[in-house]
Amino acid sequence: TPLYSSAASDVYKRQEKKQVSLLESPEFGVEKRLIFHGAAQYYRGSHGQIVSNQKVGVYLDFDNAEANGLGMPLPAGIVRVYERDASGAQQFVGEDRIDHTPRDETVRIKLGEAFDVVGDRRQMDWKALGHCVSESSWEISLRNHKDEASVVEVTEPVAGDWEILSSSHRAEKLDAHTFEFEVEVPARGEETITYRVRVRWC
Repeated sequence: TPLYSSAASDVYKRQEKKQVSLLESPEFGVEKRLIFHGAAQYYRGSHGQIVSNQKVGVYLDFDNAEANGLGMPLPAGIVRVYERDASGAQQFVGEDRIDHTPRDETVRIKLGEAFDVVGDRRQMDWKALGHCVSESSWEISLRNHKDEASVVEVTEPVAGDWEILSSSHRAEKLDAHTFEFEVEVPARGEETITYRVRVRWC
C-alpha cells in the first residue's frame, strides 16, 4: 500500500477511487467447481511425467438472473468473494476480474487453487502413427486431503481430430476440441483416471 505525505494528501483525495454498491442481493445461488486443466500440446510429443502435485483450480459459477436474486447488466471489473467463518466474521477468499456481462448469462469466477486437492499427470505411452498423428496413454492421479469427498472436473483440450480408444472413466465431449472426466475423489483418498487417445492435428 503506498504511503502519502500530508502535503500530497489533498491531491490523493481528489484522485482516489471510491467503492459504491452496484446491486444488493441477500442471497443467491452459486456452484463451486474444482477443475483440473490439461493442455492441447501434450498430445504432440513424448513427455513422461508432466505435472506433480499441481493444485486444482477453484471456481464459482452463478446465474445473473432475476430468479437468482440478480438480473441486471454487470459491468467489467473486480469481483471479491467473502465467506463467513464460525464466528460470523467475513473472511476474504478470493477475487477475479469479469467482463461486461448481460443479464441472464452465467458468470464464472476463479478464486484460486485448492491447497488440499492436487493432481499428477503422466504420459504412460506415446507413439507416432504418421507425420501428424499420435497415439498416447495417460494417467491422472487426483488426491483429496479434505475430510469430505470432492468432485473434480478433469478438462482435456485437444487440437485437431481425436478419438478416445479406451478409458477407465466415462469421458464427456464438451465441444470439438474438449473432453472431460468428472470424478468423485473420496475424503483423504485418491482416484486415478487412465485413458488412451489418438490425435491428428494436420
